[in-house]
Amino acid sequence: MLIRDAIPADIAGITPIYNDAVQHSTAIWNEATVDTANRLAWLADRQQANYPVLVAVDEAGNVLGYASFGDWRAWDGYRHTVEHSVYIRADQRGNGLGSLLMQRLIEPARTLGKHVMVAGIEAQNLGSIRLHEKLGFEQAGHLRQVGAKFGQWLDLVFLQLILDDRTTPAPRS
Repeated sequence: MLIRDAIPADIAGITPIYNDAVQHSTAIWNEATVDTANRLAWLADRQQANYPVLVAVDEAGNVLGYASFGDWRAWDGYRHTVEHSVYIRADQRGNGLGSLLMQRLIEPARTLGKHVMVAGIEAQNLGSIRLHEKLGFEQAGHLRQVGAKFGQWLDLVFLQLILDDRTTPAPRS
């Protein structure tokens, strides 16, 4: 297994992983699946922003999972904070890929001068919450019934990882 930067050819493996999460989980709070054009545009947007999209691939180049981060909120004052996502192909979950991808994702955030990485996780997804806690994330908030999917209200738990020990933010460049 290899973790590397995603390339456009990986979208054929990323799209079904994303769509599986849409159709069968509360990891993504969308109800509509996407096509490869959507994910190609997403990849191009992340790359243009200089944000990583990492893929875990097997020896044959099949995508087993992916991870990325992007701006947490659009306003300038949040420029030091990113929110990440990590998704693993259904038949590969529980093998430690999520942890490996997350570990590889944290360093680029530091390199880009980010101060905090945020995770927004559905409150019943205890496996993801525990994974993040093992990586040093701390729970920072619990919003009740802010989402809906599969005919039920969903709670959102925020976790955060402070990436550096700066006491003041870097000035706008």
